[in-house]
Amino acid sequence: MKKINEYITTGAGTVALLLFLAFHSCNFLDVDDYFNETLQYDSIFHNKLNLQKYLFGAADAFDDEGQIFGNTVYTPGIMATDEAFSLGGAYNGLNLVLGEVTASDAHGINIYDKMYRVIRKANTIFARMNEATDLTSIDRREIMGYTYFLRAYAYYNLLNLYGPVVLLGDEVLENNEETEYYARYRNTYDECIDAICADLEKAADYLPSEVAVNFFGRPTRGAALGLIARLRLQHASPLFNGGGKEGNAARIYFGEFVRSSDNVHYIRQEYDERRWALAAQAAKRIIEWGIYSLHTVDRTSDTRTLPSNVPNDNFPNGAGNIDAYRSYQEMFNGETVASRNPEFLWACNSASVKNFTQRSFPVTYFRGYNNLCVTQKIVDAYYMENGKTIEEAKTAGEYDETGYLSGNRNFSGYQLGPNVHNMYINREMRFYASVAFSGTWWTASSATDAAYRDKQMFYDYSGLGGKAGVTDDVNSYPITGYILRKYIHPEDAWAGVGTAAGTSVLDKPFPIIRYAEILLSYVEALNNLENPYTLTDVDGNEHTFTRDVAEMKKYFDMVRYRAGLPGLTPEELNSASTMQALIERERMLEFMCENRRFFDVRRWGKYVDSENELMMGMDTEMSGDSYYTRVPLNHSKARRRVVNRKFVFMPIMLSELRKAPTLDQNPGWEN
Repeated sequence: MKKINEYITTGAGTVALLLFLAFHSCNFLDVDDYFNETLQYDSIFHNKLNLQKYLFGAADAFDDEGQIFGNTVYTPGIMATDEAFSLGGAYNGLNLVLGEVTASDAHGINIYDKMYRVIRKANTIFARMNEATDLTSIDRREIMGYTYFLRAYAYYNLLNLYGPVVLLGDEVLENNEETEYYARYRNTYDECIDAICADLEKAADYLPSEVAVNFFGRPTRGAALGLIARLRLQHASPLFNGGGKEGNAARIYFGEFVRSSDNVHYIRQEYDERRWALAAQAAKRIIEWGIYSLHTVDRTSDTRTLPSNVPNDNFPNGAGNIDAYRSYQEMFNGETVASRNPEFLWACNSASVKNFTQRSFPVTYFRGYNNLCVTQKIVDAYYMENGKTIEEAKTAGEYDETGYLSGNRNFSGYQLGPNVHNMYINREMRFYASVAFSGTWWTASSATDAAYRDKQMFYDYSGLGGKAGVTDDVNSYPITGYILRKYIHPEDAWAGVGTAAGTSVLDKPFPIIRYAEILLSYVEALNNLENPYTLTDVDGNEHTFTRDVAEMKKYFDMVRYRAGLPGLTPEELNSASTMQALIERERMLEFMCENRRFFDVRRWGKYVDSENELMMGMDTEMSGDSYYTRVPLNHSKARRRVVNRKFVFMPIMLSELRKAPTLDQNPGWEN
């Protein structure tokens, strides 16, 4: 949403806009204050230019969506999941899982008041935009589209972080009224979903299908439809849909979460299978639109040969003509021009992602922090290149946890150097694109000094990247034995950044919604249907949704083939429970460290189970062969991790509850 505040004009308007942006870029004044102090408030709606400045200024309340690693504000992020851990500071999400967040101190993860200010501004625009007499019909459509999206996205962020919220409709709340004026009750989760989706549908009617390159990051029709698809899937999932077919999750987590005014459950306690059909419909609409596709890169001479069980047909019917490693890796590291990536329904250039890549780089030679860690659970979940799990491959004699690679094995510009342990050999391409393990080769090729590039890093105790090599900061080592490298380009180098050394780090896109998510969401929705449902779309056309295994295979296999893996088997497709497990694993790997895992394990009702598993890694206190042993993380911070059902939602701050005493607090948090 940061890009939404950019607006290009010509003529005299440019001077006024540049003056506004000069204030705005320095965070010199809140936009409301700017108008109050320098213009009469009514002047906002006097003409188109002021109205547009007010709209795009309001959008700046949204944080960098790539702010999922540390200093997070709008989400606990990846450190509040089972996919990542760190000993370093500035990771707000760790404060949640370490039990340090309270209703008095959210440790920075707090957007409640800010999002309601956005909603108020949006409602003010709806109420008064007609006062701008110089608006053309095109101007009006643009403002309506962005304003509906603005309001919906504010509610969406509130819903994800806090659960059911107070819906205000089009009402503009006055300031400085008595407490009784703000006596509102939270709406139910169902009502919130319907209201947000209704606003997003209206936004989709007005927003453009694409924007110019210089407006990359502005929401489009695809962004609105993508959020609808995400919300509909969430709404159908067990935690928010009566516990699902088994009927447990919603009751376990929210059985006593009722509105104090009328004893109505905030979260539905009865299962409604039709919601899965609505989720399928929302995803299929995007698929049939036909303007998005999975990001792929053509096969080259150094592309790895496909396993015999992966179809050699051209993508999307196989992986014969693509490079699976580059197709996945270049989507995140800055190599592909993000504004023209056909997989991004909505994305932004993220300063946070770019800056936090430094926390992946080794300290020695590379001037990194060496502590943005991936867990053993994630590493073990990645498939072998032939699609087998490591357990299946071990049984078949295809996977070994002893011994090392001799010599080099290179593919797609990636180098597996000598002495890499056999547990990291012959793994799927997403693994190599996403995880740095002991023996990973760091290139940092933009560093002009040869001493700061092309090093093989080992993370055992005595290795260059290991604990014994830490000098400046005792927390600058990968306690799990693994480092996140998903967003790192081979040219990226931090040693010498900002100096004459010529070192550089490419800008990084952050995918807010990818087409791969839409495909897997569609498959998950179909998989959970036991009965056919005929639904009418927005154009009045009827479509029937059922558990169609051919459809499921078609779209699931696209994601698999892009990763260079084999597709689904008939046996897998015929079992709904097997398919659900495969879908959950695929989402864990495909969207690793993209901020989906935090919400997925919750909507599936599996948060407690997943978080209760011991956080494991390699034995970083040992060197040589002894390092390659799975052990619980040996650090007081790791041992302090807390699992509590109340962590499904963040607490509403006590300061907000004092302003509106009729607000019910989220389950388990203090009032």
